[in-house]
Amino acid sequence: MTQATIITIGDELLIGQVIDTNSAWMAQQLNKAGIRVARRVAVGDVWEEIWNTLDEESKHAEIILITGGLGPTADDITKPLLCEYFGGQMVVDEGALENVTNIFKNILKRPMIERNLKQAEVPDNCKVILNKRGTAPGMWFEKDSKVFVSMPGVPHEMKGMMEDDVIPALSRYFKFPHIAHRTLLTAGVGESFLADLIAEFETGLPSHIKLAYLPNYGMVRLRLSGTGAEKNTIEEEIQSYFDTLQLSVKDYLVTNEDETLQQVVAKLLIAKSKTVSTAESCTGGYIAHLLSQKAGASAYYLGSVVSYSYKAKEDLLQVDKNTLETEGAVSEEVVIQMAKGALKNIQTDYTIAVSGIMGPDGGLPGKPVGTVWVAVGNKNSILTEKFYFRFDRQRNIELTASYALNMLRKFILSDA
Repeated sequence: MTQATIITIGDELLIGQVIDTNSAWMAQQLNKAGIRVARRVAVGDVWEEIWNTLDEESKHAEIILITGGLGPTADDITKPLLCEYFGGQMVVDEGALENVTNIFKNILKRPMIERNLKQAEVPDNCKVILNKRGTAPGMWFEKDSKVFVSMPGVPHEMKGMMEDDVIPALSRYFKFPHIAHRTLLTAGVGESFLADLIAEFETGLPSHIKLAYLPNYGMVRLRLSGTGAEKNTIEEEIQSYFDTLQLSVKDYLVTNEDETLQQVVAKLLIAKSKTVSTAESCTGGYIAHLLSQKAGASAYYLGSVVSYSYKAKEDLLQVDKNTLETEGAVSEEVVIQMAKGALKNIQTDYTIAVSGIMGPDGGLPGKPVGTVWVAVGNKNSILTEKFYFRFDRQRNIELTASYALNMLRKFILSDA
């Protein structure tokens, strides 16, 4: 099977100043095209290290994809290094020059300097990949039946090249098998329990079909992946196994598609022509953020009240002052009143209300850090549940959001 290595270049990646999202996105696209990613390597802006990495990775893969180091500054050394590595000479590419000139003249509307003009220089032994979204061209090299492709590190520019040029060209150059995936999402069950539940199913899988467990924030995704020469054959085979897998985990199944919990909730709301709001006291609007990520979210999500103080809860959600003083903000009584206030004031069909102690401090007797009350419901009924999370602040917030959204999902289904 043809294999690929992804090399990301830049000191900023190694020191954590910039998170490498490029290689994750590239791996997803390559996998869809039937190309197995064997290795992902990050390397700094050091000539010897980049050179040695190219030598090493060409031993393991037929395709070496490189991002980063193509800018106009002194630390951008990828282009001159590749020129020397493949024994070429730098020349001005007319297409790249026209592209750079057009960007500065018609888009940026400012004069070019010599440093910008050098963006049009490329090794004379590469195939130039026009950058439709920026100034630095991509470069395609071939050596010993291996393909090396260098692209900009700017994600938007790299993605354009990958989608429009690189993957189509790789598909013509190599013959790839078809890779099929099916993914489902479970909730309310741990990874270990799931593994026991489907142990017999997993051991019965043929060697060309693999099962992966992907746990995250109270959820576990199960992904079946299969590889075959014929698309229709492997698609039908993996669908058959996927049908069996769904039946095995039916009591915990959230969705049989590769989608997030908030996407599942959004689809439910849209299908029923219903709306939702949130009243958040400990998550800082994070649940609202998740619900509003989808384009067109205004069709089902109408708004949120983020109320940390007692006064905000009283004024914006009509939470009773006496209840706050006697029960405390982190209590069942308060989240019920928050939910009712959101339903009334934002006028939605459903709502989520949360109040808790995310940490790292703020714990109280009987209410340690990680204590959270969640309420979901509509004008006829409010359902509440208390949780105890034991992690850092950010993870406690994300877990609260996941559990709250799943409570809402189940409430909507039961409301039918």
